Formats: sequence, structure tokens, C-alpha cells
Amino acid sequence: MKPTTNRIFKFIGQAFAVLIVVSIFISLGFWQLDRARDLKNSLSVNTHAVVAPVSLTSVAKPLESLGIEGINTNVIATGNYVANYKIPNQKDSNGKISDWEGALLQVNTSDAILVLRGLWSDRLKYPDVAMSTKVSVTGILTPHQNDDHAINGPGVISRLDSSVLVSTTDLNLYDGFINAIDENTSMGHLDRDRISFAATSNPRIPGYYWQHLSYVVIWWLMAAVVLYLPLYQRRVRA
Repeated sequence: MKPTTNRIFKFIGQAFAVLIVVSIFISLGFWQLDRARDLKNSLSVNTHAVVAPVSLTSVAKPLESLGIEGINTNVIATGNYVANYKIPNQKDSNGKISDWEGALLQVNTSDAILVLRGLWSDRLKYPDVAMSTKVSVTGILTPHQNDDHAINGPGVISRLDSSVLVSTTDLNLYDGFINAIDENTSMGHLDRDRISFAATSNPRIPGYYWQHLSYVVIWWLMAAVVLYLPLYQRRVRA
């Protein structure tokens, strides 16, 4: 084989290796860009005044982790409240600490989701709403809390998290909870003070929005460096 042919094959091999490395760096940049976009979307809070509610089952499933498409989505679910809980020492978006009322909404024969209804002090406002009453709930689908604010006990849960209810029910539970904006029964609208929450990020996406964007710049800069190095070496040799 002639020396010229060897150089050609060597050049092709080097060019192929460079393209592979550059492709990897560019792909990593797009991956970080997607993560930044997902994190930004997960921080946007929808409200029923702007976005029409969608069915709970269209964005979440029982016994599965709450996905990006469900977090902070305005949803609607219909069913019966089968249990009520006091959720002590909770802080709203204004920093006010109070006890809240949660309820387990059974949406069909096998599934249920935790609902944040409002203040515990308002729990007796509609005594005619019983377990047999069909309730339509509209609200923001929110990731579960991770930190305990009290001790679990009869009728009391330590945090807004369906996992603390697993031992108390045979129903298949949804991850997260609905922060109720509106409740309606056949008797009409249930007028209650609702809980205001700050935007909740997706706990499965670590980091910050600008941090992910900086990684995009770093990966693509490395791709540019890999492309430039062979040209630089050829200039040095020349």
C-alpha cells in the first residue's frame, strides 16, 4: 500500500473519530437544553382562569410517579370523599402557618387521590357533604411534600403525600395531590378559602434553569474545540 493511501486512510479515521466525539458533545448539549426546558415548564403554575382543566387521568396514573406533563397542571376529577385528614403546621405562599384539611377522593372503584381542600377551621362549613356525595374537584396537580410537619396519627397526616396513606387504604393512590381551586356537587358550588402555593419544581430534575443552560454552552464549546484542534495542529505542522 502506498504512503499516500496510508495517509488518506489515517485522515479518514481521524475525521471519523472527531465527528463521533463532536456528535456526543452536541447531543449532551441538546440533552441539557431539554432538561432546562422541562425544568422551566415544571415551574410554570397554571390556573383555571387561564388554562381549561384537563382530566386527571390524561396526565397522571395511579401507582406511578407524577411526570413532568402532570406537574402544576390544572386538572379535574370527580368522585367521593372517603376520608378527611388534618394536616398541621403548613405554610402557604405568603408564609402564613396554619392547619389544613386534606381529603382522599375516590375517583373510581379502585383509585383515589389526595386533595387539599382548604383550612382545617373550615372543615364543618358544608356538613351536608357526605361520603355518598359526588364531588367534582378542579385544582392544580402538585408534587407530594417530602418534609414532615407533624406526626401521623388517627385523622392526622404529617405531610401532603399519598405514601403516608398506603397502610390505611386498599385503593390505588395517585402520586402528588390536587390543590383544590373549586369544588362542586349536585347542590352547587362549595365556597371555601383555598390555599395559595408557590410554584413547585419537579423534584426529579435537579439543578437550576440557568445552570442547565450553562452546561449547554460548555458541551457545545467542547464540540467546537474538538473540531478546531485538528486544524490547529495542521497549521502548527505547516
